[in-house]
Amino acid sequence: MKKLSLTLLTPALLALGSVAGAQTAQDIISRVDATQKAARDVSFRLIGNATLDTSSQKIDMTIKAIPAQNVARVQFAAPDALADNVVVADRNEIRQYLYLTNQITVTSAQKAASTAGLSLDFTQLSNTASMLGSYNVKLLGTSGSAGKRLFQLEATPKTGGTDRTRVWITEAGWRPTRIQVLNSAGKTLADLNVSNYRVNAGLTATAIKALPKDAQIIRQ
Repeated sequence: MKKLSLTLLTPALLALGSVAGAQTAQDIISRVDATQKAARDVSFRLIGNATLDTSSQKIDMTIKAIPAQNVARVQFAAPDALADNVVVADRNEIRQYLYLTNQITVTSAQKAASTAGLSLDFTQLSNTASMLGSYNVKLLGTSGSAGKRLFQLEATPKTGGTDRTRVWITEAGWRPTRIQVLNSAGKTLADLNVSNYRVNAGLTATAIKALPKDAQIIRQ
């Protein structure tokens, strides 16, 4: 199966806080960064469709994080090939639980940008300013009236990649509501909605990092 590239979704995963009064993309980034660092914990769900191999497949994942501790968890419900798989990360390592084999692969954080079934730099999940330093981000437009405005951002990698990530952030609650990934021809590769967005829900690092105790450990 073609890997689902979550790296281009990272700007959206990080867009979790207030951007009040923002007029430029940099304003939004600065406000998001400060707000996320102030949050004790963050969780949300991404659900929609993405092109894997040559077909469109359902994507459903839940993300939980404690920014101050650099602890994060991604749990998949879809696509079928990743269903019930879990990835947890801290400052030092990434643990990916493979449901079908009941195994946990352990990889150092520096090597975890590309793992089985996904591509995501978990080491920067809670550091917006650092992660977005590798992207060119611009504000495409603003719609709606005061108090209900919707900001649309577009991020492209500075490394020369041609795929683009678009993120919609609502002023009503200051959170992302939708994410799109498009290729150079403008074809939509992924279209995901953000739901179940919560902050300061009392998440603990122990709960976020919990994996089956009977799973086989494989160190890479």
